Amino acid sequence: MEALRPAEQGRRIRDLLRPPRLALVLGASGADVRQHRGARPCVGGRRKRGQDGQALGRSRGGFSTKIHLKTDFDGHPIAFDLTGGEKGDAPHFPVLLGLGPDVDPRAAIGDKGYASKANRRAARERGIVPVIPHKANEKDKPAFFASTLYKGRARIEQAVGKIKRFKRVALRCEKTKRNFASFVALTAGFILLKSVHTA
Repeated sequence: MEALRPAEQGRRIRDLLRPPRLALVLGASGADVRQHRGARPCVGGRRKRGQDGQALGRSRGGFSTKIHLKTDFDGHPIAFDLTGGEKGDAPHFPVLLGLGPDVDPRAAIGDKGYASKANRRAARERGIVPVIPHKANEKDKPAFFASTLYKGRARIEQAVGKIKRFKRVALRCEKTKRNFASFVALTAGFILLKSVHTA
């Protein structure tokens, strides 16, 4: 009987060899159990696939994802967002201000990548002091800069380093943005658990 399987393509030989009460399924056997023989997409095949919307982009370092991380002053992760590697930091600053718990901090510390008048204005509108260094070519720079407070930015960099110790995060092993964000969140959770763990 198994030798007849290739021969039944297009014919219903199996139905002829079975008793009538068992011949319930009409059509081809094996892996192809479609009722119609035409080629058709799989379930959900109308959805557009590809890297659009998956937080992937080409930067100087190659094809990568950028993790925009928000931490407290101790360097504990609070919230994050993902964009493609080619995206700039400055346009994403207002998004970072809105992420996380519904508590506005007293100061927002960021590197020169976030330096812009719009970002400083967005922070001040929320009652937050922006501690972002000015770029060399900026005009009307204030004389005072909170350099002592700015030294705390190193804790943010250390938090990013802790997250990237996890291989799946550092190498972006996940294909979709949702799955990768899940692993970043899991990693941030491990870091928070370790920070409150007492021996």
